[in-house]
Amino acid sequence: MVKMLKYLKPLTFLLLCALLGFLYRMNFKDQEYIQRKLLLAKTKLSNIKDPYDILGGGKGIMLVESSDRKNPPPLVLCSIESAARAYPERPVAFFMKALPDMKSGDYQTQARKLIPVLSSIENIYFFPLRMDKLYTDTPLLSWYKKVDPAKERYWIHVSADGFRLAAMWKYGGIYMDTDVIAMRPIPYKNFLAAETAGYCSNTVFGLDPRHNFTWECMEDFVKSYKGDFWGYQGPQLLTRILKKTCGMPKFKNKEDARCGNITYFHPQRLYPILYSSWKSYYEVWKEIPTFNDSYSLHFWNFMNREEKKTLILGSNTLVEHLFKMYCPTTYASLSNSTTHVD
Repeated sequence: MVKMLKYLKPLTFLLLCALLGFLYRMNFKDQEYIQRKLLLAKTKLSNIKDPYDILGGGKGIMLVESSDRKNPPPLVLCSIESAARAYPERPVAFFMKALPDMKSGDYQTQARKLIPVLSSIENIYFFPLRMDKLYTDTPLLSWYKKVDPAKERYWIHVSADGFRLAAMWKYGGIYMDTDVIAMRPIPYKNFLAAETAGYCSNTVFGLDPRHNFTWECMEDFVKSYKGDFWGYQGPQLLTRILKKTCGMPKFKNKEDARCGNITYFHPQRLYPILYSSWKSYYEVWKEIPTFNDSYSLHFWNFMNREEKKTLILGSNTLVEHLFKMYCPTTYASLSNSTTHVD
């Protein structure tokens, strides 16, 4: 009995230390959450004149529409809304090529009128996409001045690839594609995500501002530019730089890997449904999966460019379930008709 007490005392002490450490971390996170919410509350719409006003220092989530499309379809709206709900304490910035230039300090109020579905969600902001300004002081500017968009086979996608790198370099934070539904917040500042064991994605990733990995990606983008090859400036580029930096990280079971200060996510984190099964989003499931090992879901919209699978209200498909759960405002705005989720 005396021996047991001898070992129990240090064990109790260690458990107490662990508990205090956990409570401290939770309190720190609560304080950080409160500070971010207060910062957003103090940032009046009329005072926002530049994306850096809300994104500087890696505080925000960024999405982009690099086409001339003025009315975002439901899946894009759902992506933005789900991000805003998953990260309520952080600003979500949506860059649109079709938005007019800023001419007044009250730009955000005016921009929200153009996309009324999301106007009630306070941490969503809209900015015009201007590549020449964004690419200033980056390796991408020289490429942008020489390239002819009219001759580019995948210009909308390539320009979006360039955007995410330049924006990540200047602002930091998290980038998300507009065919992604965010389910829960990612608890890492610097991360990349594997699509498969040997292939790094650029669908969702996060890095600190001025991270060396981002700079190397931009340099490779210009030096090795091949606009005629799908994904060469996107996921293939990140895969090349990752291999160059660390070799291809190996996964043990479903655990994440590391590359320096970058967490490299197992494919389950963002791609529990692989591209080969993308149609299953538009099917009825006997049992809705929990996706407990995942932060978000990628809809592989490029695969849907020809078939144009749709969200049909009342169909009880997986996509309808996800809309109801993660972007209820967007779902409520849809009429009782067949709606394309482009």
